Amino acid sequence: MGDRDDRNAIGRRVQRLRAERGMTQRQLAEPAYTPAYISTLEAGRVRPSEEALRHLADRLGVGYEELATGRPAHLATDLRLRLTEAQRTLATEGAEQAADQYAGLLAEAEAYELAEERAAALLGLGECAVETGELAAGRQYFERAEQCLVDAGAPLPARVPALRGRAVSHYLAGELRYAVYLLESTLDELNRGGLHDPDALLLLYASAIGPYMDMGAHARAAQAAELALSLAPSAGDPALVARMHRSVARTLLAEGRLADADASLAKAAELYRTLQLRTELANCHWMRGYVCAQNGELPRAEAEMREALGMLSATRAALYSSQVAVELADVLHRRGKSEEAAELLHGVLDDLSSERGAVHSAGAHRLLGIIAEDARDTEAAEEHYVRALSLLERAGAAGDLADLCRLLGDLLRRTGRVEAALDAYRTGLGHRTAPGTTTLGPAPAQPPL
Repeated sequence: MGDRDDRNAIGRRVQRLRAERGMTQRQLAEPAYTPAYISTLEAGRVRPSEEALRHLADRLGVGYEELATGRPAHLATDLRLRLTEAQRTLATEGAEQAADQYAGLLAEAEAYELAEERAAALLGLGECAVETGELAAGRQYFERAEQCLVDAGAPLPARVPALRGRAVSHYLAGELRYAVYLLESTLDELNRGGLHDPDALLLLYASAIGPYMDMGAHARAAQAAELALSLAPSAGDPALVARMHRSVARTLLAEGRLADADASLAKAAELYRTLQLRTELANCHWMRGYVCAQNGELPRAEAEMREALGMLSATRAALYSSQVAVELADVLHRRGKSEEAAELLHGVLDDLSSERGAVHSAGAHRLLGIIAEDARDTEAAEEHYVRALSLLERAGAAGDLADLCRLLGDLLRRTGRVEAALDAYRTGLGHRTAPGTTTLGPAPAQPPL
C-alpha cells in the first residue's frame, strides 16, 4: 500500500470510528491536538505519528494496531487458533470439511494482509487437495504458500513444509526424480547454510524415503532413515515424529529388520492415537499391513489393510484409499481370493493414472496381469504388463521395473516370442544394475548430528 493510500485509509478509519461514537473532532483531539489537525488527518492529507495514533486509539477505545492497520484486535491470534482447528478437522473428519474451513481462513488472511496466516491456509488447502487426489491443485496451493513466505522474507526452514508439499505432489503424480531433486536441493541448502532446524530436516528426510525406495535407491533411503531417526529426539512436533517412524519402517523392512520395523510402526500408531490424527493413523495401519505381508503374516496383513481402507474411505482420502486397495488386493490374491482382488483393482483403476498415483496404478496392472496369467488369459496378462511397464518407465521406479520386465519376459518366452522376451529381460537387467543413487550425483550435505 502506498503512503497516500495508507493516509487515506487511516483517515477514513478515524472518521468512521469517531462518527460511530458520536464524538466531535474537538472531543477527539483534546487535550493534545486541535480540531483542525483531526480534520486534516481525516481528509488523508497527513499521516499521523505513532504518538498521535496511540492518542486517537485511546480516545476511540480501540487497539493501536486496529487503528493503524484496520485489523481487529487479536485477529492474527484468532486466525491461528482456527487454522489449528482446520488442521484437526483434516486429521479427524476429512479433507472436504477441512478445505471449507481453510478457504474461509484464506479469505480473511488475504483481506487483512496477514502473510504468515495466508501461507498456513494455502498449505492446508494443498494438504486437502493431495488427500483427495487433486494433485495439480495441491501443487498450486503449495507454490502459492511458498511464494507468500518468500515475499514476507521468511527463512528457508519456515518454507520447508510448502517445499515438501510440492515434492509429495510430484511424487504421487509419478515424477519421482523431480520430487527427489526438490527434497535433496532443499536439504543441501539447509545443511550447507548451517540452518539445522530439526523439524525441517526431519520432514525432508522422512519424505525422501518413499521416492528413494521406488527409484531403487535403497542406500540413500537407508541413510535418510538413519538421519531421520537421529533427528527425532530434537524435533518438537509429535505428528512429524510419528510420520517419520512410519516412513523409516519401510527401509527397516527392506533391510530385513522386521522387528525394528514393527516397533517403529507401533511408536507411530501410539503418537497418532494421542493426537487423534485419523488419516495418519490409517496410513500407519496400511504400513503395518505392508510389513506383515512381507513377513508372510497374510491374515494379519489383510486385517490391517482393511482397517486402513475403511478409515481412509471414511475421510474421503480418495488417492490414499486407491493406493491401499492395490496392496490389499495383492494380499487377497496371495490368500487365494483372486476374484475379490481383481474386483477391487478394477474398482480403483479409474482413480489412478500416470499423473495420479502412477506407481500404484502400475502395481494394479501388474497384479491384474498375474491374475490373468493364472486364468490362462495370456493376451489380457500381456496388455496389463505393458501398461504397467509404461507407467513405471515414466515414473522411473527402477526396482519395480526390473521385476515387471521379468514377468513380461517369462510370458513372452512361454508364448514362443523369444526375441521379444530377451528384449524385456535386457530392459529389466538395465534397471537392476543401475547404481542405487538418484540421477543427481552425490547425496546432499548432512547435518552435524
